[in-house]
Amino acid sequence: MTSRLHRPYFRRGLDHREGQDMSFADIVRIFGFRTVSVGKWVTRDEQQRAANLFFDALCDLMDILGVPERVLSLNGTLSLAFGTGGQKHANAHYHSGTRTLALAKNAGGGSLAHEWFHAFDHYICQRLFMEAQPNEFASCCWLESRSVRQHPLNQRLADCFSQTMMASDGQQANDYLKTAVAVDKQMQTFYFAQPQELCARAFEAIIQDHATKNAFLVSGTKQSQEAEMGLYPQGEHRQQLAQSWLGYFYLLGQALDAQ
Repeated sequence: MTSRLHRPYFRRGLDHREGQDMSFADIVRIFGFRTVSVGKWVTRDEQQRAANLFFDALCDLMDILGVPERVLSLNGTLSLAFGTGGQKHANAHYHSGTRTLALAKNAGGGSLAHEWFHAFDHYICQRLFMEAQPNEFASCCWLESRSVRQHPLNQRLADCFSQTMMASDGQQANDYLKTAVAVDKQMQTFYFAQPQELCARAFEAIIQDHATKNAFLVSGTKQSQEAEMGLYPQGEHRQQLAQSWLGYFYLLGQALDAQ
């Protein structure tokens, strides 16, 4: 049976590579990632396929968000790992202790946007909040009403968190959060309603809805068991979140380009 890595991922977007192969060394050089680790069971052919998929996905994400390359590497603090083992039962994960985004060799495709948002959520926390610990996530601190550092971009980001999890009054949980709480209660767990997971799923949905399509970057926010359960933003809320989050990242990109 052909592994998932060897089957095509649907993509519709700009030709970033002009038909050329890219390497993980190229990805480090262009985007400024701290390191890239590749598992010892990844063959040379698999490594080449993965490098091209990563490069196209990262370029597509950069175009969708309207940000420069260094935003994707979080100013050179983020590491990538591919096929290095990872966590049990996880196709992909972000490890906050080492600031590493890891994708499994055969099942990690489609998870890159979700895990990148976790990395961003972690990175931006101490820049958004006055009293934040190194292991904390901005989405969680926002829900705890921590004091935000005064800056126009920070206020825009705080508004994004509010629109993601709260009703229009800013005080009550919205339907998106209520559904996640109900699913967690049914499954006797606390996962889907965690702020960092709510925001990462919302980010995924926004990326998948964009005209640029990349199934290695994101998939499953429309047709999956989780989508059927209402665990992704729906309808008008989903459209509002796209305006808010993409607006924030566009302004971030403009601010960085002006430096």
